[in-house]
Amino acid sequence: MRIDIITIFPEMFEGPFGHSIIKRAQNKGLVEIHLHQLRDFTSDKHRKVDDYAFSGGAGMVMMIEPVAKAIEHLTAQRKYDEIIYTSPDGELLDQPMANRLSTYGNLLILCGHYKGIDERIREHFITKEISIGNYVLSGGELAAAVIVDSVVRLIPGVLGNEESALSDSFQDNLVSPPVYTRPREFRGWKVPDILLSGNEKLIKEWKHEQAVKRTRERRPGMDV
Repeated sequence: MRIDIITIFPEMFEGPFGHSIIKRAQNKGLVEIHLHQLRDFTSDKHRKVDDYAFSGGAGMVMMIEPVAKAIEHLTAQRKYDEIIYTSPDGELLDQPMANRLSTYGNLLILCGHYKGIDERIREHFITKEISIGNYVLSGGELAAAVIVDSVVRLIPGVLGNEESALSDSFQDNLVSPPVYTRPREFRGWKVPDILLSGNEKLIKEWKHEQAVKRTRERRPGMDV
């Protein structure tokens, strides 16, 4: 998979992409992540990429010209399965969406900033708008990093144990059940006996029951 990201703050991705699973995926050649500085595509001598909104109002708007040039520069080199814009009013990212995106070959992500981008970019270039929650961030870089992490970890070969991703929360429309490790008892707090029984059938049933219970408690809007 190849992921291209258009941003005015490429340095913000050094931490998220330079460690752990994302770094290992890149080292294995399972994903390529390329960062593109939006300011490289502006014709403004001061490398400006924002301007005041027509009709006034507080905040600046990302200009159409540099964004259009950046997207066209990249789409001239390859076809993208999705051109994504990170936006608070986009479709909420969930596990099924991450699953779908992980099957694609090329993704392009545009990081939003300021009060947003010129609407004509959304109308003529963007194929998918994604939000990571009903709140506003200072910029789309953090959202883009979340999207990339949720997708890359699902690519076959990225995780050491392929079953790990399949047993994640939300893969079966349920959150994960409680998990425990050694020691069996700590300060009088014990691991549930069923998990130590060795009875795989009963353990599986217990985990499902706990997942359903926890989902109903913590995600009452989910259909379980």
